[in-house]
Amino acid sequence: MSPWRLRLLIAALLTVAILGALDHTIVSTSLATVAGELGALAQMGWVVVGYTLASTVLLPVIGKLGDAAGPRGVFLVSLVLFLVASLACGFAHDMPQLIVARVVQGMSSAGLHLMSQTIVARVTTPRERPRYLAIIGAAFPVAILIGPVLGGLITDYWGWPWVFWINIPFGVAALLLALVAVPRLAGFGRQRFDVAGAVTFAVAMVALVLAVTWVGDSARAVAAVVAFAVAAIAFAAFLLVELRAPEPLVPLRLFANRTIATGTALSAIIGVGLFSITAYLPTYFQMAYRTSATVSGLVPIATVFGMLVSNLATGWLVSRTGHYRVYCIVGTSLGAAGLFVMALLPVGLPLWVPMVVMAGVGIGTGAFMSLVIAVVQSAAPRRDTGSMTATVNLVRQVGSTVATAIIGGVIGFGVAGLLSDALDAAALTPRFVHDASVAVQVEVAGIYSAVFAPVFAALAVAYAAGIVAALLLPAGRLSDEYEHAAAARPEPLTA
Repeated sequence: MSPWRLRLLIAALLTVAILGALDHTIVSTSLATVAGELGALAQMGWVVVGYTLASTVLLPVIGKLGDAAGPRGVFLVSLVLFLVASLACGFAHDMPQLIVARVVQGMSSAGLHLMSQTIVARVTTPRERPRYLAIIGAAFPVAILIGPVLGGLITDYWGWPWVFWINIPFGVAALLLALVAVPRLAGFGRQRFDVAGAVTFAVAMVALVLAVTWVGDSARAVAAVVAFAVAAIAFAAFLLVELRAPEPLVPLRLFANRTIATGTALSAIIGVGLFSITAYLPTYFQMAYRTSATVSGLVPIATVFGMLVSNLATGWLVSRTGHYRVYCIVGTSLGAAGLFVMALLPVGLPLWVPMVVMAGVGIGTGAFMSLVIAVVQSAAPRRDTGSMTATVNLVRQVGSTVATAIIGGVIGFGVAGLLSDALDAAALTPRFVHDASVAVQVEVAGIYSAVFAPVFAALAVAYAAGIVAALLLPAGRLSDEYEHAAAARPEPLTA
């Protein structure tokens, strides 16, 4: 591609990536208002769960479709569906209509995110890829930083439907850019689709998400156990189907390649080790450090900002030199060290101390967040680019979902088990603690510190496993030549 058209393409993909990422974070602030006006507070969680579930289930399917039919068509159809679903969300008159529209949004968002990465892989050299994937990957931390604030402002001044309708003008502009900039990339014309793999994976993910949703509800404890059992059986069936399928959704044969296996493991570490804990950090600092809700948000902001800066810097450096292994080793080491320090930090320190530590964890994670996608893409055959890109994203998302549920259960049961009889776990809110006596505040701070310390330590162990994976990653340099062959080299290296 000519330089100007490549810049136009990246601008279109970045716009779409920001829309997709914001759509997940911007809605969180408006959920209470939406549920109140539609009169369905009990169904509020499904606005988020439906979106996440749909996007996760469709990842391997969309990856395979992109390989078969070409990423351009899948990307454009996903963008049009996303705009139609955004319009429908704003016009929803009740919660079921909104949930259905959000499911369609989640499906189309998966296509936008995945095909953006696949298109970049098809039009750039392995050496160029990390820089452009880092630019597109920056949409996620940017959305975390500005999404909740933007959603609150739109809800307060324009009304909640505009949380969804704001996508329309930017999406139309991105669509016009994409029609011009996205090249026609031929697919590989597979004739057989892995229907059994798609069905077993969908059943497994639906059961897993239901189990994660119900696990903290004592009234649904039995249902959660059954859902976990169904998920385990369905995942086992999915693996058996994929091993036998002639055209599997997830090409398991490629995991014999050490670069693909270790790169996928590193992607899972990000979901398990950092994405899972971020949502609980404000609660920890409100209770253990006795900060306000606003101040408690400074620590995750520092974490995400470190991730953003490191992600962009690493992409630029790898594209200049071609060397990538060192950033994975340093990044996982920083993450492990930072989380280990968090496990040892005594409560009562100035807030800037954990901010600096978690910013270091964010810097370490950003060092390989987008990089591992580029490395795995470069090691995979061209005909499986979409499928392997989907797999790398999938393990990160599933790891985050499962780890988030486990951490939530540990915190809930741990705090309830350590509280004295004089305190009720159900009434233990930050406001109650801040208004309580000094003795109660000290007790609660000690309890939260005792519960979170092993959580941070366990996540540090996860990053330590990432160090091992990074050390096993083959050393070398990403190639600066375009890949015209139908199959890529076994490893993304040049002599």
